[in-house]
Amino acid sequence: MVDLNSLSLPDDPEEAFAAVVALRRLADTLERRAVRSALGKGWSWARIAQALGVSKQAAHKRLSDMGHEPD
Repeated sequence: MVDLNSLSLPDDPEEAFAAVVALRRLADTLERRAVRSALGKGWSWARIAQALGVSKQAAHKRLSDMGHEPD
């Protein structure tokens, strides 16, 4: 795993914003894969929400297009 504290931050605002966008897209992809895996393993929306640090309603609202109903 990459040590995020060792990464250098761009000084140029354009590069910094591009990095922010790329990181958000990566985080969204990782989150969706993790949720898909958890749902496939029988996790409830409550358990997924707890792992994400949000309410069950917030998790389901953001990720409900993944085809599973809330418990």
